[in-house]
Amino acid sequence: MKLIAYVLDGHELDIRPARPNRAWMDAYFERYAYGCLPLLMANMHGWEILSPVSFTAIWNGGANKDCVAILADEDTNGVILSFFGAGIITYKVPAVFRTEPGYDLIIQAPPNNPVDGVSPLTGIVEMDWASTVVSMNWQLTRPNFAVRFRKGQPICQIVPVKRGELESFEPEKRKLSDDPELAEYMRQWGERRGVFQQALKDPDSPERRQKWPGNYRRGTDVFDERAAPGDHLTRLRLKPFEDPDVQPE
Repeated sequence: MKLIAYVLDGHELDIRPARPNRAWMDAYFERYAYGCLPLLMANMHGWEILSPVSFTAIWNGGANKDCVAILADEDTNGVILSFFGAGIITYKVPAVFRTEPGYDLIIQAPPNNPVDGVSPLTGIVEMDWASTVVSMNWQLTRPNFAVRFRKGQPICQIVPVKRGELESFEPEKRKLSDDPELAEYMRQWGERRGVFQQALKDPDSPERRQKWPGNYRRGTDVFDERAAPGDHLTRLRLKPFEDPDVQPE
């Protein structure tokens, strides 16, 4: 499976496999947030693109594109701009991506990484045929509030997704009581989770040292520690974008 980035001449593209770390997770009490495997997997899901420059964006609340001021620390080479209006700032990714046939590309913000005063806008592009650059857009939400992006800060994350796959799902909605075995399991699970949460309040308890029950991370059942599914993941190891013109040392 190939994912190619054709970087525009005269530009650089700082792109890497997405990292699990977040500043707010580092600062969280006892780094407790890192025990949440779903959070970590989302953080690592794709490739993150880093901002090429440090810049500050300020929106005066108006609808026109001139209502956003972008104050960059250095030349942006035309990739950071106000293009759409409505308080939107655009990072014009200086590359044409090419996916495998039948695959789209999600262009989104790095998950679980909030930036005060601005909200990310997500797009999906059919990059197996479209010959165009893509853009990552952020909408400023607080008039007259300075939003700061720093050089090297993840500003965009791309994720390939198979086109049309969602439409193959046949969703159903049922009552939990329709599956008595599952309902009983959830009742026992709730009781056990309540005991664990209560024990967390004791600083000397094994649960406090453990922090999380850990069954989901291990891929095991809460009650019988059965073997994890063969495809259970606790980490993504995505390949970096290689430059064929750069010889390894």
